[in-house]
Amino acid sequence: MIKVGILGATGYTGLELLRVLARHPGAQVAWLTSEGSAGQRFGDVFPAPLPQSDMKLIPSAQADASATDLVFACLPHGASQDAVAAACQAGARVVDLSADYRLHDPAAYQAWYDHAHSQTALLAEAVYGLPELHRSRICDAGLVANPGCYATSIILGLAPLARVGWLGGTVIADSKSGVSGAGRQPTQKTHFVEANENLSPYSIGRSHRHLPEIEQELAELMTKPEGGHEGQGTPDADAAPSFTLIFSPHLVPVNRGIVSTIYVELPAGIMEQQVLALYRAMYLAEPFVRLLPAGQVATMAHAVGSNSCAIGLTLVPGTRTLIVTSSLDNLIKGASGQAVQNMNLMFGLGESTGLA
Repeated sequence: MIKVGILGATGYTGLELLRVLARHPGAQVAWLTSEGSAGQRFGDVFPAPLPQSDMKLIPSAQADASATDLVFACLPHGASQDAVAAACQAGARVVDLSADYRLHDPAAYQAWYDHAHSQTALLAEAVYGLPELHRSRICDAGLVANPGCYATSIILGLAPLARVGWLGGTVIADSKSGVSGAGRQPTQKTHFVEANENLSPYSIGRSHRHLPEIEQELAELMTKPEGGHEGQGTPDADAAPSFTLIFSPHLVPVNRGIVSTIYVELPAGIMEQQVLALYRAMYLAEPFVRLLPAGQVATMAHAVGSNSCAIGLTLVPGTRTLIVTSSLDNLIKGASGQAVQNMNLMFGLGESTGLA
């Protein structure tokens, strides 16, 4: 039985983790922390009927990471760095759901998150926790950086193209997310009167913090190609084409879910069947990627409530434009479900355990 602790259990990702772990046969929750609600029962904060509802929330200073096998860190960006380092030093393995360990370059982290990284040595050891790309490394990792929700939808939508060097020029990702993606701490834009019956673009162009992790992972695929398919060829790593990603996220008045609509200009001469074969080759055996029939678009309904990412492919007739639609549940595959998927890999369990 894997003993787990959750730092920051009273946010939406903490609640979703407990929902997933409640049906996981191989994990047992040892403690839950909350700075603002310490001393209360979890059920006093979230009235959801969960096995952990009677557990008392404790401040993080009282959490004993040495008594756990794994710590899930559901803390705000910036707050995870030292807490994760302390858990690792105590001998626990960690899945961090913040952005603190996603970017390999500490200078990039400082540029996007406005402060220096305090644990650069540990940052160098962290594995980006997207199983479809880094499964073998996740299995051996002591620290896994769980990807962002938007990033997961876009990277999975574009990874097959990046892998064979078909990603170039200007790529546009237009994404829509439910309000829970903004977290539980209320802001003006998430106030009911502001969000209801409204659709709000924000951090558009090249200013959203998920942009650098998307570019990081796609660039790695392009510089380390893993082979093409018949008739497509395998690009030279030094000749991998560059691309510019324009990312436009939007807040929509639903509780949860993400749809990313991504526009890509394919190289000349690429046919629809080649694109379909490319995506099938990469995702056919993936338990949590659902490739839709040609021309069918991914909607929130394809993924909400599951740990799946649904992907639809539409090649615009008479053009080289491929429209990729990618949908997921931002709290499950975009956060807590993927964190448990990573835990399963780290401890040698079936990858779908607790997530079916």
